Amino acid sequence: MATPTSIKLDDELKGRVQQLAQARRRTAHWIMREAIAEYVAREEKRESFKQDALHAWEEYQRSGLHLTQEDADAWLARLEAGEDVEIPACHK
Repeated sequence: MATPTSIKLDDELKGRVQQLAQARRRTAHWIMREAIAEYVAREEKRESFKQDALHAWEEYQRSGLHLTQEDADAWLARLEAGEDVEIPACHK
């Protein structure tokens, strides 16, 4: 179920949205809804990446386990080459 929401746009941005909508043969409403949906999806991915990084940092601080850059690069190169690779052992 969709509920109405208002948004205030300055005249310049509103005009740009209307021009794009006309060029794409869509409504300005459709353009704004798509823009908001894409922005939210992108920012959710960024936030998820940030949370993953924070959890990894906390785990490293707790355990001290890590990979060197050389280990990670070599593993990624083998993975990219299509080799059947296991996750490398961590160092302390």
